[in-house]
Amino acid sequence: MKVVVIGGGPAGMMAAISASEIGNQVILIEKMKMLGRKLLITGKGRCNVTSSLEMEEFIKNTPGNGMFLYSAFQKYTNKDIIEFLRKQGLEVKEERGNRIFPVTDKSQDVLNCFINKLKSQKVQILLQEKVEKILTKKEEEEEKILGVKTNKQTIYCDKVILATGGKSYPLTGSTGDGYELVKEIGHTITNIKPSLVPLEIYDGEIKNKLQGLSLRNVKIKLFDKEKNKTIYEDFGEMIFTHFGVSGPTILSSSAHLVRYKKVEELFKNKKIILEIDLKPALTEEKLDARILRDFEEEKNRQFKNSLDKLLPQKIISIVIRNSKINPEKQVNAITRNERHELIRNLKHFQIEIKDFRPIEEAIITSGGIKIKEINPKTMESKKVKDLYFAGEIIDVDSYTGGFNLQIAYSTGYVAGRN
Repeated sequence: MKVVVIGGGPAGMMAAISASEIGNQVILIEKMKMLGRKLLITGKGRCNVTSSLEMEEFIKNTPGNGMFLYSAFQKYTNKDIIEFLRKQGLEVKEERGNRIFPVTDKSQDVLNCFINKLKSQKVQILLQEKVEKILTKKEEEEEKILGVKTNKQTIYCDKVILATGGKSYPLTGSTGDGYELVKEIGHTITNIKPSLVPLEIYDGEIKNKLQGLSLRNVKIKLFDKEKNKTIYEDFGEMIFTHFGVSGPTILSSSAHLVRYKKVEELFKNKKIILEIDLKPALTEEKLDARILRDFEEEKNRQFKNSLDKLLPQKIISIVIRNSKINPEKQVNAITRNERHELIRNLKHFQIEIKDFRPIEEAIITSGGIKIKEINPKTMESKKVKDLYFAGEIIDVDSYTGGFNLQIAYSTGYVAGRN
């Protein structure tokens, strides 16, 4: 059989490999100059290949329709992708948070494994060629694949696998083209939003003063001030930027926030709050004892010069501002109430969230082809016979930590095998 795979990202490459391994003639079409552009930037250029967690945990880490992936995750697991890389000569290592990386710390080495396998399987690769239309014909009132029309030619085939990605990181080729291709042949696209995306904040002073500050081992909480309801909690790393906040905990929180009702309205009314516990290892009592010790050592200094041992330099002026303590005040003149206000701000450092960053800056897209229109066991369209889907174009998305790449491999493998 002749199979055309549209999209040369991890899902498309895996689909092409999987389909060729069972004897199909496979053509892989990619509109960019090279395959796997998005794979190269994952994990800050190191490629967070997958997670070492059990596959059941992958579903729990996929807030966007995780149960749809149950069958795909069973058929192609994290152990399978690790074994695939090993057979291509690339070993992996595990880092904190169950993240799996190549031992070389180079995403290019992961991409090379895919490219070498595609070549050994004699997959025909067409670069800088854009698919403009999926051709179908009516056969006994059931739409059937006929082929694909590109900007250069028409290719007739038996089956098509669509793996064009979402709308995040358009420079890598993810520009949402696939949505238009499937809408034309009757598929439904759910609401497209950014997921795993940095967040913008209102506070200009925080943006100016804290830009570039990275906080490790902090506890974060996103909550709805109006309902006093916690939306998401996490522990780990975050970073302040020129527009607001980013980093692993923030990106994961955005996956929950994007699904929260009336979130845009709450943004406008300054009701979505990010709360940071700057000292999660200490209870308020232990933190008070620590501050008292520091104050005893610094008793003759001004308050603004007494927090160097407790906090990174950049954040001190903001904490003082939030605590409403006169920065010029002598440490030995600080009252018990003022000290408790300082502690409250260290344990509950609050920032009003303004918005998501644009979808172009998101790591992945929330939304895509409606899962009710896809057979979860085969990834075949329920509307168009012999059309299959893989990867981010489907309405599924996970947190950071290698889960989204595993979705690409698993759905790609299943689509290719069927």
